Amino acid sequence: MRRVKFGKLFTHRKIDESIIREHLALERTKLANERTLLSYTQAAMYFLLGGLALIQLKEYQEMHYIGYLALVISVLFLTIGIWRFIVLKNKMKDLLKGKIESSAEEEEEPENN
Repeated sequence: MRRVKFGKLFTHRKIDESIIREHLALERTKLANERTLLSYTQAAMYFLLGGLALIQLKEYQEMHYIGYLALVISVLFLTIGIWRFIVLKNKMKDLLKGKIESSAEEEEEPENN
């Protein structure tokens, strides 16, 4: 068996755990936000396809209104998903810029009695 040298890439070094935890928490939040947007988009597509299928049924004319309702719900789902994605993304930007103070900092302030 031959030994493999990795060099300085895998040497032991001290890393501040709080910085890593914050960074990973932000990345998880970003990924969860994207996943939520994709879920809203997926639901909107299902409503769109279901609505179009109901509208195209010739034998059941009385079910066309359910198809149109599904199309409206599809647009609502897509709009809400995009709106929530943008709002959370802007909150994350503001948090990173320091515009939003955390409630933990407010609790740590001493009270003047």
